Amino acid sequence: MKINLYRVFILLAIFLTGISAASSAQSGSKKKKAPKAPKTEKIQLFNGKDLNNWVFQLRDPSADPLKVFTVQNGVIHITGDPFGYMRTKDSFSDYRLHVEWRWPAEATNSGVFIHTQLPDTIWPKSIECQLQAGNAGDFICMNGSDMNERADKSKRSVKKLAASSEKPSGEWNILEVVCKTNNIEVFVNGTLQNKGTSVSVSKGHICLQSEGKDIEFRNVFLTRLKK
Repeated sequence: MKINLYRVFILLAIFLTGISAASSAQSGSKKKKAPKAPKTEKIQLFNGKDLNNWVFQLRDPSADPLKVFTVQNGVIHITGDPFGYMRTKDSFSDYRLHVEWRWPAEATNSGVFIHTQLPDTIWPKSIECQLQAGNAGDFICMNGSDMNERADKSKRSVKKLAASSEKPSGEWNILEVVCKTNNIEVFVNGTLQNKGTSVSVSKGHICLQSEGKDIEFRNVFLTRLKK
């Protein structure tokens, strides 16, 4: 009888040890599972209602920014006079920027600055994605910024790669700018218009320019790229 009880205790100990080992193995296997890929983060730079998350810079310090930069029916209207820009309060890197713009009347001049450095000035160190009529997609290396494609250092501009893909005045255009590390690609209405490599600035604020006459913007947002 004593021998049988001893065997029962031994078998019970083996059984409990097996359960513990199996539980530990399952726990360990759970820890080794690869983490789920993070969801792509979309950031609305313009909320369609107001410009509370933007900062304004004008060449004429006496000018009222609230008269130059206004919002109506989900659209930003910029008068173009005086020269200047509105910029995001936050700084960004590694993203795909989406901006829609149109000329309500005459097609003139404007631009989108990326990787803008502080302090605010006319004009800040940045890369301008040109929106000037007929030249949308050009790069302008502003205030000391640079890239490999700017072979002639006496000029600030890097011309676009293809014929103009812009739409006529009154119609909405789409600008998409892909910034990954020190490289930039610019698409105008789906056409690849420019590439910049080894860009000297890779992070900064985003600006919408006031330069010339009336221009309108809407659906301004970015999507962070996975690193």
